[in-house]
Amino acid sequence: MPSTTVTDTGQIAIPQEIQEYLKLRVGDKIDFVIDEEGQVKIIALNVSVDDLSGILHRPGIKKATVEEMELAILEGASDRS
Repeated sequence: MPSTTVTDTGQIAIPQEIQEYLKLRVGDKIDFVIDEEGQVKIIALNVSVDDLSGILHRPGIKKATVEEMELAILEGASDRS
């Protein structure tokens, strides 16, 4: 299991094996998340917008315009008040 040492300034170096597994590159950001069991997880924030394009697509669903989305948001907000 890879390990690292915390420096006196609170910094760590991410072991190469973990960098490769998470596909981390210079400049990528990561999040540290504490789950409900108290375990700390490292989440790589290196997914590009291009990689996300189309992930919510469902055949037969009409694409919404920005105006339609804004109207839906306004309607949803007014339902809560």
